[in-house]
This record gives sequence, structure tokens and C-alpha cells, in this order.
Amino acid sequence: MTAYVGGTTGFGPPSWTTAGRPSSPVNGQLGWNSTLGQLESWTGSQWQQITSLLYSASYLVVAGGGAGGNNAANTTATAGGGGAGGLLTGTTSFSSGTAYTVTVGAGGAGVATSSSVRGASGSNSSISALSITAIGGGGGGADSLAGISGGSGGGGTYTITVAASGTSGQGNAGGIPSSGAAFAAGGGGGSGAVGTNGNGNTNSGAGGVGLSNSISGSAVFYAGGGGGGAGSSIAAAAGGTGGGGAGGAYLGNGTSGTANTGGGGGAAGAGNGGTVTNGSGGSGIVIISYAGAQRGTGGTVTSSGGNTIHTFTSSGTFTA
Repeated sequence: MTAYVGGTTGFGPPSWTTAGRPSSPVNGQLGWNSTLGQLESWTGSQWQQITSLLYSASYLVVAGGGAGGNNAANTTATAGGGGAGGLLTGTTSFSSGTAYTVTVGAGGAGVATSSSVRGASGSNSSISALSITAIGGGGGGADSLAGISGGSGGGGTYTITVAASGTSGQGNAGGIPSSGAAFAAGGGGGSGAVGTNGNGNTNSGAGGVGLSNSISGSAVFYAGGGGGGAGSSIAAAAGGTGGGGAGGAYLGNGTSGTANTGGGGGAAGAGNGGTVTNGSGGSGIVIISYAGAQRGTGGTVTSSGGNTIHTFTSSGTFTA
């Protein structure tokens, strides 16, 4: 069981059979098991096969959604829905034993007010050291204030004629008021579609639909946009499938985006000078999935279809 160095062939570890393993191994002792055809190391309690330091895993990273707008000071002019958080999917390699910081972005917070304010944007979600960052959704517009660009853009309102943009590959633009009818606001953009434009002086636009993903073991929609709010003669709009909040009725509050979907918040209904609350954006989520038995730690660990799944509904650490 002597190690060897062979000229241009490099360093060779000791070799043994399963039956001929060292009888008194020390922690970290490394050798080639010729019976198994694998490197193995003594962990202090057992021999652990070293298959690879790198392994492949799929990921879903969704940022926090933006809050809907709030036109509390107005009677007829409505506010735009919040944009959904950016959504990223893909496959990457993780290094065994390395700790990766996982950040789950918060949704933009709604506020109770008698003034008109744009919605707050959501926060980014990310997996550190891998350049994987989903951008927070943009807040919805209010009065003559444009919706905010983000993972998906917030809905526009009143005199706004240019949509707030989404981030390429992560989301879509928000909707805008229809031409000649400034009081019906646009819905927030979703990961799967743009926010709907306001419809005349009839109703505000619905939030854009999100995208379905099965990384958790079942199909779930994520990152739907928030719906526009209602004025005194204008109907509120639905949120987009994927956690988007519905717009509030006249003198009513917007509905918040669903937690851990990245859904945009619904806009508050026009408040006529009273106090109303715009819907908050839904918080984001990070999911990591790889084939086979559990190798890493962190998040809530489940299994489905032969895969191990780590789900982070709040920030934490994934140790590969």
C-alpha cells in the first residue's frame, strides 16, 4: 500500500481491495479501492467513495415581486400593477463541500397612504459565486409617475405612454393606459407575458402570466404580474397566474402577491383622498435539484422522481 510517483505519470495513491482495507485508518486517509474501481477516503466512521468533486444540478431562482401603485389621492385615475420578480432557470456545476450563499429576495412593501405613490420594487434573489441573479420586479406606477423597470416592469398609469421594461431572459414589460383613456392603468409584467394595457375607460389591465416549472416535483406557476386598480367607474383587474395580486376595488386595497412565487402586488383602488393600501409583492424562492441521493445540505430537502431537491423560501446557505 505504498504511494508512488512515476515520472510523467504523476502521483499515485495507495491501493487496496475492499477486503484488504487498512485495519486502523486515520481520518482523511485516501486510497484506490481496486475492488470497486473508485477512490475512497476514511471519514472517521466509514469508507466514503469519492465519485467527483463537481456535480451538476438544476436551479430555479425567482426574485421578489414589485408592489402595486397607489393613487389614493385620486377619484378616477387608477394605479398600475406591480411587476413580477425576474425568473431564471438552468443547469450549473457545484463543488462538493463548498458553501454557497443563497439570497431570497423580499417583495416590495405596500403602504397605507392618502397620497399617490409608486410601488416599491422587489429585491434580487441569487446564488453566490455563480453569477446567477434574478432581478426584483418593478413597482407599479401612480398618477403621472411611470411604473418601474425590473425583472418584469410595473404597470403604467394616467399620462404614461411608454411601458416599464423587464429584464431580458427574466421577465416582461408592464402594460400602459390605452390611447385616449388615461384613467385605466396597465397591469404589471409577468415572467411569461407582458402586462395587459388598460381598456378604454372600462377596466385596468391584468397582470402578465407567469411561467410553469416542475423543478419542485410538480408543475407550479411563478412570477405573475399584479393587476391594475379601480377608479370610480373603472373595474379592477386580476393578477397574473403565478402569484400576481389582484387590483383593488374603488376605495379598496390591492391584493398582495403570493409569498415565494415572486408575484407582483395588485394596485390599490383610487382612494378619493382616503387611506388605501397597495398590495405588496410576493417574496422570491430558490430551488436546487440534482439526480440521486442527497449530497448537499441547506433549505428544505425533499425528493421526487429520483432527484434530491433543496427549496429555499428564505435566505440561507447551500453546502454542496
